Amino acid sequence: MANQIEHFPPEIAALPDFEGAFDAYRLTADGCEVLFATYPAGTSIETHTHSTNNVGVITKGALLLTIGGQTTRHGVGEWYHVPAGVEHAARFDTDSAEIEFWFNT
Repeated sequence: MANQIEHFPPEIAALPDFEGAFDAYRLTADGCEVLFATYPAGTSIETHTHSTNNVGVITKGALLLTIGGQTTRHGVGEWYHVPAGVEHAARFDTDSAEIEFWFNT
């Protein structure tokens, strides 16, 4: 996860790796997981759902988030929300990073 080490501070890089479809460090808390994720340019995440209520903030690059056939762009410092059970897809056209909160429902 060399790209993450360059973007996030050493304290975050020391967290356990997230075992999923993208590179991230995982911080767990009561009722929530926090992911510190990076995405190389060209990353696409196919349509899927979560059982969690997700909110996130972009810290580098941009997220193109598609929900209900509509795509919105979220840049650095902008928050987004994906309610539990809602189908969505994501795309990152440039090297990007985010902090994402997965709240148990």
